[in-house]
Amino acid sequence: MGVAGAPKNLIFASTGPKPELGFADAINNDVVILAGAEHCLIYDRTIRSDGLLWSEFVSWWGAHHPEESDPAKSLGLRLRASLSSLAEQGLFDTYFRRYRPMLRSTLPALIPQVYLHYDPAVVRTLRHRTSFPRQRMDFLLLLPNRARVVIEVDGQHHFTRNDRPSLPAYSEMVSADRDLRLAGYEIYRFGANELVGTGAQALIERFFDRLFDLHGVRSAATGETPLERSEAPR
Repeated sequence: MGVAGAPKNLIFASTGPKPELGFADAINNDVVILAGAEHCLIYDRTIRSDGLLWSEFVSWWGAHHPEESDPAKSLGLRLRASLSSLAEQGLFDTYFRRYRPMLRSTLPALIPQVYLHYDPAVVRTLRHRTSFPRQRMDFLLLLPNRARVVIEVDGQHHFTRNDRPSLPAYSEMVSADRDLRLAGYEIYRFGANELVGTGAQALIERFFDRLFDLHGVRSAATGETPLERSEAPR
């Protein structure tokens, strides 16, 4: 079924403090960064209901950075710079190493560190106002049929507070997951330890093979999903 509504103003790839936003035009929902623009990116082009492709992402980046001779490479490096853990970097690197040559022009954009909920800065100064429990997603894929796929890489902080196991911390996480699922999102969680060391690459590839098969993401060249290709006779 997917998520109702059209995505706008993707705010992502933060490498520093959360940016402060305002509306340049509240009627058109045009966002402007008031502070912290140097730490994040905003994708401001129209996103179709059938998703966002890596080729479209690169085109947008190249238009904003005409000095770049290889916009795909420079965009990839900028996105990777927003990833703080080896587990996140491993997932990101494996995704592009395997699926970029396989899917080419049909490769979905893997978007890191995407702000999902956004509290204005003033919330921090008001009494009795609590912020949203989940501000940012580790990765987002916008796939055909309005599908929005969230990928989370869970480290110790997802289940602990002050380095001790915490049921309240875990409860907040699963409660936020339920809300997202009821809104139409798909959520897939990995333990950080799964994504490093022996077997991590194969695990990541199996996951994306099955995900793309489920959503009908096919190569423009062969018409096959990654899973169909991997199961084809040699």
